[in-house]
Amino acid sequence: MMPLMSNLYTAEAVATGGRAGKTRSTDGRMDLDLSVPAAIGGDDGPGTNPEQLFALGYAACFQGALAVVARRQKIEIPEGSTVTARVGLERAGLAFALNVELVGSFPGLEREQAQALMDATYNVCPYSVATKGNVETTLTVA
Repeated sequence: MMPLMSNLYTAEAVATGGRAGKTRSTDGRMDLDLSVPAAIGGDDGPGTNPEQLFALGYAACFQGALAVVARRQKIEIPEGSTVTARVGLERAGLAFALNVELVGSFPGLEREQAQALMDATYNVCPYSVATKGNVETTLTVA
C-alpha cells in the first residue's frame, strides 16, 4: 500500500470547453481564455493553451529548483540568469505526447558548470521528477 502524500501546497484549477474554452484557478488569481493553435487545426485565437501553461510552470519551477541546487553546491547564480521552457506537442501513434527543451542562460558562468547545474536540477525539480521517463526532455545551456 502506498503511503499517503502530505502536500506542502495544492493548486486547483477548473477547465470548461476543452482547448477552446476557459480555465481558472479556484482561488481567483487566474482566469484565462483558451485558444487552439493554428498548427493543430485551431483558429489561433487570442487565448493561451495547455502547452504554454505547462511551459510557464516548468520554466518557473525549474529556475526555483536550480536556485536550491546552486545554494546546496555553493554556486552563485549570476544576475540575469534565465530558464526557457519549450514545450512541444507531437503525435504518438493514436495519442499525443509532449516533449520539452529547457534552456538555461547563465551570463558569466562556465558552460560546463552551468550544464552540470542544469543536470543536477533535473533530478530535483518537481516537474522533472513528474515527467521523467514519460516526456522526452533536453537540457541545454545557451
